[in-house]
Amino acid sequence: MFPIKRYLQDIDTPQVVVFKEILLQNIRDMQKFADESNVKLRPHIKSHKIPEIAKIQIDEGARGITVSKLGEAQAMINSGVDDVFIAYEIVGETKINRLIELTRKARVCVAVDSLENASELNRAFAAKGLTLDVLLEIDVGLKRCGVKPSQDAIQLAKQITKLPNLNLKGIFTHAGQVYGALSYDEVVEIGRKEGETMVNLAKQMKKEGIELKEISVGSTPTAKISGKVKGITEIRPGNYVFYDAIQMGLGIVSARACSLRVVSTVISIPAKNRAVIDAGSKTLALDKGAHGVSVVSGFGYIRGYESLTITRLSEEHGIIEGTSTKDLLHIGHRIEIIPNHACPVINLTDEVAVIDGGEVKGFWKVLGRGKSK
Repeated sequence: MFPIKRYLQDIDTPQVVVFKEILLQNIRDMQKFADESNVKLRPHIKSHKIPEIAKIQIDEGARGITVSKLGEAQAMINSGVDDVFIAYEIVGETKINRLIELTRKARVCVAVDSLENASELNRAFAAKGLTLDVLLEIDVGLKRCGVKPSQDAIQLAKQITKLPNLNLKGIFTHAGQVYGALSYDEVVEIGRKEGETMVNLAKQMKKEGIELKEISVGSTPTAKISGKVKGITEIRPGNYVFYDAIQMGLGIVSARACSLRVVSTVISIPAKNRAVIDAGSKTLALDKGAHGVSVVSGFGYIRGYESLTITRLSEEHGIIEGTSTKDLLHIGHRIEIIPNHACPVINLTDEVAVIDGGEVKGFWKVLGRGKSK
């Protein structure tokens, strides 16, 4: 039977916990890479949504943060963060008015990928006598937002530079297609291509008279690969503070590096090969990987019980199966689960328990939870 620490026995479950020592190690490791590679680190906080973690990242050397939505930006700015990149296209009068208010409180940059949106932003900021920093989003294979790294991107960049109230700082991308990789070699190839494609595009733009201050790449699996490409100026990983079972499946880290876990209690063992825990889809989420492929088995990695699999989730129940389930577990047993994908798990909880020095030292509020507008 895998022993669980005494301090985890005292936690009411299901509970998302963060091991602070591992968290700090992950933050410092990525910062060390950025410093040695002479690139800026602008971590994406959508993975944690917690101001205390963002402040640790900045104290350790991050040059600001990345967010997905205005709501996340507002939560972080109100908590004292003063340099934010919103890696998302801000469209429509309501959102642009909210953006204008945020730019009065902090340095804010946003994504653009169309002349229509850029012109809309330019008109709104011109009406207020303000200037907005923007990064042009480039699609290097994810096939989501962004323009292809082609002459179309160069022409759009030229058009944006003619808009007087926008400042085109640079270009950025997210090689999210890496989460469809099935081997570490494939991860390396995607990361290398990500960096080289962006640097080559920047060189073409320079020949056309477009000077770019930032060439920004991101994703936890590729950050240490694309970030090594000469000419890249910034990396934007997010998940690295926690890591998870998907990162393990991609060969990025081992279980020891996963700082976020879910503590759950066995509530029933109705059959020899089946047990039920109190963590269901409302705690663990249903993510098993992206793009129709999966490098994980089940709905989370159970530390110390590799022969057991979380095969099913309903809202409040998790079903564990394995040939020796009843021999390994008992009712009331506590287990630690490394989630498949840490980001949606964080978005499902109000707070995380902070484990430091073998003790529960308190709780951090997930302030950015649900800030999807």
